[in-house]
Amino acid sequence: MRKLAVRPRGTIGVVDIGTTKVCCFIARHEEGEPKIVGIGHQVSRGVKNGVIVDIDAASQSILAAAHAAEQMAGETLAEIVVNLSGGFNASRLIKSDVALNGREITDSDMRRVLDHGHALKEPADRVVIHSIPVGFSVDQSRGIRDPRGMYAQKLGVNMHMVTAQAGAVRNLATCVGRCHLEVAALVVSPYAAGLAALVEDETELGVTVIDMGGGTTGVAVFFDGNLVFTDTVPVGGGHVTSDIARGLSTPLAHAERMKTLYGNAIASAADEREMITVPQVGEEDESHANHVPKSLLVGIISPRLEETFELVRDRLEQSGFDKIAGRRVVLTGGACQLPGTRELAGLILDKQIRIGRPLRIEGLAEATGGPAFATSAGLVHFALSERAETPRRGRALTEEPGGVFHRFGHWIRENF
Repeated sequence: MRKLAVRPRGTIGVVDIGTTKVCCFIARHEEGEPKIVGIGHQVSRGVKNGVIVDIDAASQSILAAAHAAEQMAGETLAEIVVNLSGGFNASRLIKSDVALNGREITDSDMRRVLDHGHALKEPADRVVIHSIPVGFSVDQSRGIRDPRGMYAQKLGVNMHMVTAQAGAVRNLATCVGRCHLEVAALVVSPYAAGLAALVEDETELGVTVIDMGGGTTGVAVFFDGNLVFTDTVPVGGGHVTSDIARGLSTPLAHAERMKTLYGNAIASAADEREMITVPQVGEEDESHANHVPKSLLVGIISPRLEETFELVRDRLEQSGFDKIAGRRVVLTGGACQLPGTRELAGLILDKQIRIGRPLRIEGLAEATGGPAFATSAGLVHFALSERAETPRRGRALTEEPGGVFHRFGHWIRENF
């Protein structure tokens, strides 16, 4: 895996590999905000619950999306930033410290304490995706952003570690490699969605991003300008479609269409009076279609979405970051576009909810500027971000499962 170059100018390629769609953005960054110059998206094949289950099918989807974006942009990609939607566990904070014996904290001490944090061993079947310094401590003083120049007996750092299953990461890298592309960096989906959809005040004061995809729902908590927690639950919009298909005995394609046209997360009094035509599985004659009230459709959709938000709420409470995240929630992902989802989330989570869309990026049409493309836009922001991290030297994605995607912040490189 090559070192991800944080390029103030140049061309950036990103691919969002989801359960229902694969999207490729090619962005050009000259001055100001990045501008999208190439877009390609395809129906996702070979991906289940955010994890690759068929390498050949997934490779074809990635290749088709990347080729469409290259054709539109008139450029050829060599390396891309890729998301990881599933296969990663709840993140954790670890503390590392080094003794200083009362002397001044220097750049080399900063490097040493970060290296010590990076060196902490992970299980052999796990890969480190992100290792982000979220705060330094000097003796008994905590929450220090830049301790250089201070005097202390001990310098500590809190590192936010996000790990994933080694097999899931290698399968993803193999699919990308078959498309003659190289993985420049890997980013968990809710983190990318937050980079695209959040404003600065939200990340400072505390906010939860819920990225509702087709096969998974990702959760990310930002506080004090940093990502402090991330997790995923294996439930998404595709499960709602499957519930409709089973409950109404209709093909999946018709279930998705009914969900899009008539679906709602919250029931209303008029639902009993509105009738919906439901084609039956295996029946080609339209005369055999059923006619059911809309309330029956809503009665299938609502419980699944309630379950999703309850799972998210439980994960946040178990993690202890529920209070830190405050009362602000931003919904992203295609599944959050269903009418009533925002209101239902507010009832279950008891927080203020808004729908997040890509911000600070140019060139997105109305069709690609909604919450379903927040992760794709966030991958572009990650490549340009001052937080962009640098992988450790000499590690290849396919060679060693531990510590592959360790990165230091751009500000560390600028000052050391």
